[in-house]
Amino acid sequence: MCGFAGERRYDGAPADIAAVACMNDAQAKRGPDGSGLFQAGPLAVGQRRLKIMDLTERAQQPMIDNELGLGIVFNGAVYNHPELRQTLKQKGYHFWSEGDTEVLLKAYQEWGLDFVQHLNGMFAFAIWERDSGRIVLGRDRLGIKPLYFSKTAGRLRFASTLPAILKAGDVDTDIDAVALHYYLNFHAVVPAPHTILKGVRKLAPATLAVIEKDGSMHQHEYWRPSFERTAEDEARSFEDWRDDTLTALRQAVKRRLVSDEPVGALLSGGVDSSLIVGLMSEAGSNLRSYSIGFEDVGKEEGNEFRYSDIVAKHFGTDHEQIFIDSRTLLPRLPEAIAAMSEPMVSHDCVAFYLLSEAVSKRSKVVQSGQGADEVFGGYHWYPPMLEGGDPFTVYSKGFCDRTHAEYADVVDPRLYGEDHARKFIADHFGLPGAPEAIDKALRLDTQIMLVDDPVKRVDNMTMAWGLEARVPFLDHELVELAAKIPGRHKIAEGGKYVLKEAARQVIPAAVIDRPKGYFPVPALKYLQGDFLEYTRDLLDAPAARGRGLFKRDYVEMLFRSPESHITPLRGSKLWQLALLEAWLQTHIS
Repeated sequence: MCGFAGERRYDGAPADIAAVACMNDAQAKRGPDGSGLFQAGPLAVGQRRLKIMDLTERAQQPMIDNELGLGIVFNGAVYNHPELRQTLKQKGYHFWSEGDTEVLLKAYQEWGLDFVQHLNGMFAFAIWERDSGRIVLGRDRLGIKPLYFSKTAGRLRFASTLPAILKAGDVDTDIDAVALHYYLNFHAVVPAPHTILKGVRKLAPATLAVIEKDGSMHQHEYWRPSFERTAEDEARSFEDWRDDTLTALRQAVKRRLVSDEPVGALLSGGVDSSLIVGLMSEAGSNLRSYSIGFEDVGKEEGNEFRYSDIVAKHFGTDHEQIFIDSRTLLPRLPEAIAAMSEPMVSHDCVAFYLLSEAVSKRSKVVQSGQGADEVFGGYHWYPPMLEGGDPFTVYSKGFCDRTHAEYADVVDPRLYGEDHARKFIADHFGLPGAPEAIDKALRLDTQIMLVDDPVKRVDNMTMAWGLEARVPFLDHELVELAAKIPGRHKIAEGGKYVLKEAARQVIPAAVIDRPKGYFPVPALKYLQGDFLEYTRDLLDAPAARGRGLFKRDYVEMLFRSPESHITPLRGSKLWQLALLEAWLQTHIS
């Protein structure tokens, strides 16, 4: 788990090693255990290392194999690297390290671009060929690891975070109007290749980008889960699907114990994280587990300690409760915003940031339960998808934050255009491979929403403290299995039914049969007092007024009654605007 950066020139000039060093330094928190730079003519790369696999200097990056004429910078973890190493040794390859990075180099040499099909894990990488001048950028199937780039006629820059690219300078920082529409209408989800800035793009999940010596780039998607089912799939019993789910998840958890550092667990008290803890304990892991909570606001509870305590006691984990009160929360918000690669409106970003700070003092790598709701159908907008009606209309009503008419009242006229978010949803629903309405929604959420909301949030907030978070619910083989399970088995009984029934074989029933909870940070949902003044300062700042993204009448309407303007997904519309401005003021001006 690390961060990397690079520049490749196509105009005859040498790469700017100073610019790459700036990008590298900007990602120091992602990799506090080591740093490296390499330059060869038009190419320069840098890497910050967090030592998890092979703690020796033999696994240091950038990694160069002069015999093969290849080099790599890499971020992530490939869990099946020991098995791949043995396969490659049998093919005659020799290794000097015990980590996963070198395995990727040899695998690329052996299988070419198809080498990604052999990888099980989370990863982003840049591989270069010394003799051809070709660079290959790649990202894992579920987009767990990020990869941003900025391309001009004469230059390509890439990095693990967007702010790192900004540190190198010479980037178009104008607002991307399409991305702004996504942000304010698609619950802050901005699908690749867009980012909020015109001059920075991001590589889509499950995608390889090949950049040739002349600077030409072509991309291709190498994986997509299929939701189509055979007659045999439909005929299988619920019990068969339940048992297969548990078997696949047990394997996914076991894979994510591959580490040269002890692996802990984030334990929210929900079914998902509790099941992960149970399976880790079952696999013989001597666990540290961690929970976070806040004070209540009104009738909304700010912690779920009573449930996480049940699980910690049941499995005998070394458990730590981390309580944050709002007086501590507000002063730390700017730090969490600075850690965001892109504006992320979710209330629990700061919770993950503060949780990661505390956890990083005792653990370097943890497993976490993100992804189960998207993969196994846990959200409230899924059941209506089985009740008939137009799938697009049903989904949009449940997920989209505003109507397009309201959007016209929000933004400056220069930024108003097509209804990009709903067009994106309609186009995605129209793709082959998901015949039923529920499958269309689950596919969209797994491939798009999950990537640019919960997964990005976890990566950014944990890596801000040099903490590696592994997400077994996003094991691609488990995701492929879940896609085959008929929707009725997933969303019955309030959602995630097949997963909950599998969990009954592992964790206490009291955790399964509880009301569904969320990772709550009520102070950012019901803006009051100092939090409300904080948002006022952001939206009244000279930079915000000069940028002129939002119509003042709309902003003032939100301030008059913030609690009255909540999105269908229970977020604050005022916080949405303020968070975007906070991010821009932090990273741009």
